Amino acid sequence: MNYGNIKKYDIADGEGVRVTLFVSGCTNKCPGCFQPETWDFQYGAPYTEKTEQEILDALKPEYIQGLTLLGGEPFEIENQKVLVSLLKKVKETCPEKDIWAYTGFVLDQDLLDGGRRHCEVTDEMLSYIDILVDGPFKQERKNISLAFRGSENQRVIDLKKSLKEKEVILYLE
Repeated sequence: MNYGNIKKYDIADGEGVRVTLFVSGCTNKCPGCFQPETWDFQYGAPYTEKTEQEILDALKPEYIQGLTLLGGEPFEIENQKVLVSLLKKVKETCPEKDIWAYTGFVLDQDLLDGGRRHCEVTDEMLSYIDILVDGPFKQERKNISLAFRGSENQRVIDLKKSLKEKEVILYLE
């Protein structure tokens, strides 16, 4: 997996001050995407053990609320297979930190069992994520007044509650 950027003091992509990993590779290719360069799976630098340690170290300060995954697309199958181990380590080493993830896929159509982006690690990956912002960016539904999302079709989901209740429960309306 490659990644485009790591932000160590991000306040735009989730609540509080966050560490944000922008992964490379996206097959959704939403028109109007704010980072079309990240569609290319070869964009940026290779994700290595050193990269992972940099992220884990950046999460240590008390003022960091958590980690956010963006893209590109974290739920491309090849990205999931790398990211699941990062998320597991975050929950083991920093259990008080929350994890947000952004995806252009739709939770209940694409990511749950039987969905087109569900693979052998998807359920485990989802189990580590607290808040999931799902749905493709739609230029015709763009709304800059929305919290933590770019278009009105996207949902900010309380993933822990949703998985427990087996229905989508929104974190923010």
